[in-house]
Amino acid sequence: MKTSWQQAGPWYNNLVGDKGQYYHEHVVLPNTLKLLALRDNSSLLDLGCGQGVLARKIPRNVFYQGVDAASFLIKKAQESDKNSNHRYAIGDITKVLPISKRDFSHAAIVLALQNIEFPEKALITASHYLDRSGILVMVLNHPCFRIPRQSSWGIDEKNKLQYRRINRYMSPMQIPIDINPGTRSRSIQTWSFHVPLQDISTYLFKAGFVIERMEEWSSDKESVGRAAKMENRSRNEIPLFMAIRARKVV
Repeated sequence: MKTSWQQAGPWYNNLVGDKGQYYHEHVVLPNTLKLLALRDNSSLLDLGCGQGVLARKIPRNVFYQGVDAASFLIKKAQESDKNSNHRYAIGDITKVLPISKRDFSHAAIVLALQNIEFPEKALITASHYLDRSGILVMVLNHPCFRIPRQSSWGIDEKNKLQYRRINRYMSPMQIPIDINPGTRSRSIQTWSFHVPLQDISTYLFKAGFVIERMEEWSSDKESVGRAAKMENRSRNEIPLFMAIRARKVV
């Protein structure tokens, strides 16, 4: 199934930019770097790299290879990233990559796995290009609480609580995403592919990984006004993102 990320590239580039959105800068990238724990002699394979937002945050001496299927985003990454240790390639991360290095110390898939129809193949790719005992860090929109069209916020007026409603979770789903809903022009469509956590764990195991750590990251924003207490409590209790650090053992 084609996800139209080449067509969506200009929209995504305007949305995220060189530094990332608010949550990239304040939550996702700082915590991803902590889990990666890169050193100057590390090497990082960034699968589904987009326009190279992660590349701009890593230690300067780390060798970096970004791969993405959208040529528009790779072009933007190359234009803005002048680090001589950084490389970019256009490629499908569920297949053999157009790169020669196969002994990376680290790999990352940051907010990209759920845009891929066959996520298990992307994890096999990560394993294939990692050195023995290599580290993979994956960041996901939380698969329990952030399912497009199947999760939403609600208000319990009686108990003054904001809650998260989940309609479906266990069933794998292919969910269309219109990136410009409500516009008169024809909206570009991408897809989100949901699977439950047990499937992600199975995919990692079959790709030769063991899970070392799992983290859940909440928003750091704070509300003000009459509903602030309720909103801040639900924001702290219901995480936006899940991160998994896994080590290659096979």
